[in-house]
Amino acid sequence: MSDEGKNKITKLVESEKVRFINLLFSDIDGIAKSVTMPAEKLPDLLKSGVWFDGSSVEGFARIAESDMYLKPDLSTFAIIPWEKDENTTARIICNVHGPDSKPFIGDPRYILIQALKEAEQMGFHYITAPECEFFLFKMNGMKPLPNDQAGYFDYSTDEAYEVRKEMVNALHDFGIHVEASHHEVAIGQHEINFKYDNALRTADNTLTFKLTLKTVAMRHGLHATFMPKPVFGINGSGMHTNQSLFSIATGKNAFYNPKKKHGLSKIARHFIAGQLIHARGMSAILSPLVNSYKRLVPGYEAPVYIAWARINRSALIRIPQCSPENTDSARIELRCPDPSCNPYLAFAVMLKCGLEGIKQELEPPPPTDENLYLYDTAKLKEHEIAMLPSSLTEALDELEKDRVVCTALGPHITQRFLEAKRKECKEAQMQVTPWELEKYLPIY
Repeated sequence: MSDEGKNKITKLVESEKVRFINLLFSDIDGIAKSVTMPAEKLPDLLKSGVWFDGSSVEGFARIAESDMYLKPDLSTFAIIPWEKDENTTARIICNVHGPDSKPFIGDPRYILIQALKEAEQMGFHYITAPECEFFLFKMNGMKPLPNDQAGYFDYSTDEAYEVRKEMVNALHDFGIHVEASHHEVAIGQHEINFKYDNALRTADNTLTFKLTLKTVAMRHGLHATFMPKPVFGINGSGMHTNQSLFSIATGKNAFYNPKKKHGLSKIARHFIAGQLIHARGMSAILSPLVNSYKRLVPGYEAPVYIAWARINRSALIRIPQCSPENTDSARIELRCPDPSCNPYLAFAVMLKCGLEGIKQELEPPPPTDENLYLYDTAKLKEHEIAMLPSSLTEALDELEKDRVVCTALGPHITQRFLEAKRKECKEAQMQVTPWELEKYLPIY
């Protein structure tokens, strides 16, 4: 933390008349946590951070090892747009440290930083662009009612048109550059896309994105949810993630080679192969809820088949079109993550699995440009196309035996994540659902 950076933040706090500062960090589930301090305590924050009880945060520490402190990343300083008044409040995203001053190995942001360092040692910057879909509901108790009856790109029936513009304005105030917003396929479903950047910045932006959309929706009497499959019978919400590697030495997109098929370099092909081979092991991190696996079923535009293709949206990895005039846009799109995932952990395992493919010089299978939803079991077997796990329990079993994914997460997060999610699976298994009552009660 340079003296120049400290002085800049101090002057901003004074000029903007900031009264409070929210110190933001993420728990293991990707839920934003915060500690709020009066602005006059800024010198203490800049000098030694802020202490908090880590034992109260999901996946962090046991009571016997609870003392931790937050160290601010000053590049994330922003004024919270809806708190510009007599209590003007700023936001800073923080890294978590232990009492020994070392980074806390259970901090999801630290896990991503470590993965990015490995990429840099191999000569690459990792760039991501997540596309977070979400629903807006009018809540009737716990029953979600979609806010409109519109569909894909609809305009006249899109009742959240003005709400989304307010969301975009708020994101802009946070320094997040929105590229487009639109109504999605399902009723009440929406998407706002922001510009690609290095993976740490886009993970921070995703955390901010979710908080912002929920807050703006609430101010309009709506509930924004990133739950993957909140309504039966319609599409769920995904977080398709565009990825590329840029060469540190040349500054050029390392995925692009116009002389090769699909315009993909050897680096890109190795990266794809790494993610395909470890797709089942990554699944519990990219799709971390029991509910996630109600989205990952055939027929609702969510990928279930471990394959790649140029234009095939039924494949796990898609290769969007790249023009020779804009080689920076050469990328691969991983379509299985959903917006309930922790973006720091998701990007970390995606990167590590892709890098493993590069290190091992793995080759992907031939691309599959046919609609995989039309394949029967025999044809899938003939083409050696595996499927993603069909449940969170199955995904956790795959994670536990995947060395690359476990190494990416580290032993602390791997253990805590498995414990928390197996408990969640057990709780879900014991529930008596409305479907069971409707199906069985009248006849048994």
